[in-house]
Amino acid sequence: MQHHSVKYTLLFSAAVCGVCAIFVSTAAVTLASRQDANKVLEKRRNVLQAAGIMKPGEKLSAAEIDAAFGNVDAVVIDVETGQELPDVDPQTFDQQKAKKDPKTSHPAPENLSRVQRVPNRALIYKVKGDGGKVDMLVLPIEGYGLWGTLYGFLALGVDTRTIEGITYYEHKETPGLGGEVDNPSWKALWPGREAYDDDWQLKIEVIKGRAGKPDEDPYRVDGLSGATLTSRGVTNMLHFWLGPEGFGPYLEKFREGQT
Repeated sequence: MQHHSVKYTLLFSAAVCGVCAIFVSTAAVTLASRQDANKVLEKRRNVLQAAGIMKPGEKLSAAEIDAAFGNVDAVVIDVETGQELPDVDPQTFDQQKAKKDPKTSHPAPENLSRVQRVPNRALIYKVKGDGGKVDMLVLPIEGYGLWGTLYGFLALGVDTRTIEGITYYEHKETPGLGGEVDNPSWKALWPGREAYDDDWQLKIEVIKGRAGKPDEDPYRVDGLSGATLTSRGVTNMLHFWLGPEGFGPYLEKFREGQT
């Protein structure tokens, strides 16, 4: 049996590690553009699901998703003033990156959703219907559930009050409990609910137990069985992002423009 010196073993190990490092680095660089494209595709898929254009579980090709997204305009807005910022390219704007940078975000006031920082600018989506008129808005939402932050999208009708859909694309909730935010049956309970009352006070909430039908009980949605904290987290994040510290100023300006 051949024995090698310690020096040989160390040099051989270093050489193997070097080759592996070069291979991994090359693969990462080579696949970077594909990974970025997949991220864009996944975001578009979730926006379309929130808007009800794409059904949960529906399988569409990249080309079909891109075609469906042809009726969606991405717009960057100033969160504080609610003004749209046409000079900011929505294709390169990274809201999560902006949120983490103290230069492009600000501390959130104390809130039940545990949102720590709010980006000064945000990316929203305007879904166009027949004739090119906007008939739906899709807003990014996030907030704490039981185990961590949930990230998703909320779709509102052109009246900025009627909820058209909701979806979550990232969370750490318990499968079968809080993880039911992904359940198509639960998400199907949201269309037709109303976020605000006639005086534009936030009313939407996820309750413990069962709510009535949207036309009978418009401001309440069934709770997630065995997941009280996650249900409460959904309510809290909607109240934050639809309020004055979130998209409230933009929604108000949008309503003014519609009237």
